[in-house]
Amino acid sequence: MLHVDMQSVNKWFDDLHVLRDITLEVERGERIVICGPSGSGKSTLIRCINGLESFESGRNRRRWD
Repeated sequence: MLHVDMQSVNKWFDDLHVLRDITLEVERGERIVICGPSGSGKSTLIRCINGLESFESGRNRRRWD
């Protein structure tokens, strides 16, 4: 199972600050829901978590147990 630890992650698309200081910790076996209106950065956050999208600052540690 995957453990996720994100600290102060920031992502921009040109001048648009899509993810602003995101800090998130998901323990092994824990489930979360990411919800929000269209265009709020949900898919971008998920893509940053799984390493498909890069981000400009912060830290994303993923560990498989």
